Amino acid sequence: QVQLVESGGGLVQAGGSLRLSCRATGIIHRINDMGWYRQAPGKQRELVASITSGGVTNYADSVKDRFTISRDNNKNTVYLQMNNLKPEDTAVYYCNAYVISSVTGVYWGQGIQVTVSS
Repeated sequence: QVQLVESGGGLVQAGGSLRLSCRATGIIHRINDMGWYRQAPGKQRELVASITSGGVTNYADSVKDRFTISRDNNKNTVYLQMNNLKPEDTAVYYCNAYVISSVTGVYWGQGIQVTVSS
């Protein structure tokens, strides 16, 4: 069974940095697009950044020039480097991936809390 396991969240002061990781485990043939979403209290889940298997990236306007998404296809892992964090970045962050496996489809991580204090 495919699972996405996130790590790297926590509490940081405004202006600080965090690096999130998300590893896909299980019997995986291939992973296409991978991405990071976030959901703040009382708000809808929103796309933060995405990356194709070939490395093409896409970012929400609110995080451009501060966040960087990358992936290691050999490790089935996607990363989100977050710099110059702001209080409005506080949210639960979720990774997702379109996984080609015995059960092909979109998988989600369990979510990880990122809190930025002012």
